[in-house]
Amino acid sequence: MRVVPFDVPGHKRGRGNPELTAFLGQQCVGVDVNSMKPLDNLCHPVSVIREAEELAADAFGAAHAFLMVGGTTSSVQSMVLTTCKRGDEIILPRNVHRSVLNALVLCGAVPGLCQSRGGQAAGHLAGHEAGAGGQGHQGAPQRRGVLVNNPTYYGICSDLRAIVRMAHDAGMLCLADEAHGTHFYFGGGLPVSAMAAGADMASVSMHKSGGSLTQSSLLLTGPNVHAGYVRQIINLTQTTSGSYLLMSSLDISRRNLALRGRQVFHQVADMAEYAREEINAVGGYYAFGKELCNGNSVFDFDTTKLSVHTLDIGLAGIEVYDILRDEYDIQIEFGDIGNILAYLSIGDRPQEVERLVSALAEIKRRY
Repeated sequence: MRVVPFDVPGHKRGRGNPELTAFLGQQCVGVDVNSMKPLDNLCHPVSVIREAEELAADAFGAAHAFLMVGGTTSSVQSMVLTTCKRGDEIILPRNVHRSVLNALVLCGAVPGLCQSRGGQAAGHLAGHEAGAGGQGHQGAPQRRGVLVNNPTYYGICSDLRAIVRMAHDAGMLCLADEAHGTHFYFGGGLPVSAMAAGADMASVSMHKSGGSLTQSSLLLTGPNVHAGYVRQIINLTQTTSGSYLLMSSLDISRRNLALRGRQVFHQVADMAEYAREEINAVGGYYAFGKELCNGNSVFDFDTTKLSVHTLDIGLAGIEVYDILRDEYDIQIEFGDIGNILAYLSIGDRPQEVERLVSALAEIKRRY
C-alpha cells in the first residue's frame, strides 16, 4: 500500500525538492521520513527501534544499547550527565574530547585531571595510567566516575580492566570514550573492549571504524546502570526527529560487523602492519606500534591505527598532512606537530595503502 504523506519532512519523499533528490537519490530521500506508527520513535522505542537496540546490545556484549543520532558527542555527553551532577567530580585524562568538557559545563561537574606520560616518541600520546587518579579517592563521595579514552586517537590503550576495578572499589562508575574503538568488539588480537573490561558505559563511534553514516553512534551500558534513567538523560539533548537514515545505517552496520567483522578487521590490522614495516623501511619516519607498550601508560596498542612520527624528516605532521592532500590527493585523518594518522578501516584496500607508502617515501626524498 502506498502511504500518502501529510507529515514532515516537507520534501515529501523528495518530490518537493528535485535537486536534492537528484543529488542524493530517490532511495535515500525516500528513507528520510518522520517517526510514525510502523517505524517506532527514538525517544521512547517500543518496536523496531527497540529491536535494533537489543540486537546492538547483544552484538557488543552490553546490557543495553542506545541508537544515537547526534554523533558520539551526544553519547559522551549523555555518559557524563548520567554520572554527574553539579559539584560532583569526574576523573579525566587531559586529552579528552571537547564533548566531555562541554558536558561538564552543562551539568556543573568538576574535572579531576590526570597527567598522562609517554615515551620520547609517543610524546603526549600516552593513555591513562592505572594508578593515576585512582588512589586516594575512597571516602570522597563527590567523586562519581572515571572517564578513559579506549583507545586514544593514536591507538594507545590504558589498562582498562585495572581502571574499572579501581573505580568500582572506590564506588565510582567507569566510562569509556570508544569513539575510535568500535572494532575492538569484533576483531581478534585487538585491545579489550570497554564492555568486556567491565566498564559501566561506553560511547562507540560506529561511523568511524564501523562503517555507518557520519553522525551515527551507539551508547552502551553495563548491568549496573539504570537504562530508563539513561534514556531520560539522552532525551534532554537529543533531537525528537531522529534520522532514519542514520538509524538504519547503524542497524545495517551492526549486522555487517556481527557477520563479517572478525575477518574484515583481521585484514585491516594486517594492512596496517604491512604499512608500518614499509614506512619504517623508508627511514626518517617512525610508524609506531606495539613496541611502545610499557605495561602502564601505554598498556596496549590498536594495531589498526597507522600513526607516523614525522619530525625526523624535518617536517611537522601538519606539513606532511598538507603535502599529501595538496600534491598527492591523499586525505589522511589529521596531522599535529609531530605525527600524522592514516585511519584504516573496513573500506580500505591494499593498493591505496601502497599509494600512501609511496607518497611518504617521495616526500622524504624531496624534503
